[in-house]
Amino acid sequence: MDWFRKTKAGLVSQQKKEIPDGLWTKCKGCSEVIYSRILEESLWVCPSCNYHFRINANKIIKLLLDDGQLERYDENLSSLDPLKFRDSKKYTDRIVASQKKTGDLDAVICGLGSIDTVPVSIAVMNFDFMGGSMGSVVGEKIARAIERSIDREIPLVIVSCSGGARMQEGILSLMQMAKTSALLAVLAKKKITYISVLTNPTTAGVMASYASLGDIIIAEPKALLGFAGPRVIQQTIGQDLPEGFQSSEFFQEHGFLDVISERKDLRKNISLCLHYTYTPPKSLGN
Repeated sequence: MDWFRKTKAGLVSQQKKEIPDGLWTKCKGCSEVIYSRILEESLWVCPSCNYHFRINANKIIKLLLDDGQLERYDENLSSLDPLKFRDSKKYTDRIVASQKKTGDLDAVICGLGSIDTVPVSIAVMNFDFMGGSMGSVVGEKIARAIERSIDREIPLVIVSCSGGARMQEGILSLMQMAKTSALLAVLAKKKITYISVLTNPTTAGVMASYASLGDIIIAEPKALLGFAGPRVIQQTIGQDLPEGFQSSEFFQEHGFLDVISERKDLRKNISLCLHYTYTPPKSLGN
């Protein structure tokens, strides 16, 4: 770029053009700077290194469901502050800030939709809302999504992206692990398919409950999975961890998940699983 140009009056400084925010995105995998429109067209996967960027719940719903259509349920549920919790900020202030940021009242969107004509009860977690943390509202909405699956005898799909249980609600958050797991046991007895999809990251109380209890567990490539983070584990045991520890690939190698799916193939892979396992209730006909 020419920083100066000649005029009759001499050299004149030429101002640098401003680049609009969000036009370019730096890849966290390879540090490549990518035109954001290209990233969007590739479903937010780096074309150079295949790094899967984290995407919000609405984009996942649009990606997975027929025509991107979801009949939403339980949209009016919002967390209270029973412990009057405060760290650097009040818990209530954090909730309000996340609600303004995402347009949702809490960290999961639930409802009914279909994937390649198969009806599903679906829940999609949103990391943009307090790191996708599970409080009493998230647990209740997940529980109701499971109950809708049981009542309608349709498959359940949960897409997880979470830092774990929400510390601001203490034991009330931890209780959601038991509540959701107990309902999934009922779902299993009814022989209704549950597909769990793990994205980056899926950790702590969420991974230790419903995220790891799927009949079929699918993960995106190189997602961070596990209970505690690698640094915490390394400091606790005082040993170096294996390369790729807690990645999707490590989990699959050790038998903890079934499929690692590229984002572009995620809908297709879920659809295959649904069509192989779903039989419509007799009341709906065959």
